[in-house]
Amino acid sequence: MFRKKGEPLPAAGPPPDRVESVLGAGIAWKGEIHGQGGVRIEGAFDGTIAVRGLLVIAEGGRVTSEHIRAVAVVVGGSLKGDITAQRVEIKATGRVWGNVVTTSFSTEEGAFLRGQITMEDELDLGFGPLESEPPPEAPSEGE
Repeated sequence: MFRKKGEPLPAAGPPPDRVESVLGAGIAWKGEIHGQGGVRIEGAFDGTIAVRGLLVIAEGGRVTSEHIRAVAVVVGGSLKGDITAQRVEIKATGRVWGNVVTTSFSTEEGAFLRGQITMEDELDLGFGPLESEPPPEAPSEGE
């Protein structure tokens, strides 16, 4: 609530379990989705996805991606591709063709997965520091 004078503000950003952008049901998109924040896909998407947040593939949504990286992934539609996420959930209507690497995995009765699941204690999603975070200091020449 209070901070000391000169202490940096906490990194601002959306909570990891909140959807901020929607690719609607009538949309087909090819390309790349990356950044910070949650995304919900109700239409069709083909490309790469790397989000520091929640990715929801809604019932009726179709995604083809070689590799998805996100904090959390919820699949209610169909996904062809691998997933690396801290939390993965496949709903009863969800269909996944690909491998999953995660720290937390759950499915509902009727969910489909054709691939391998690898559970890890800790998971590095490969995201660098947030843009609001200062880069690490380089060692001085005397070191």
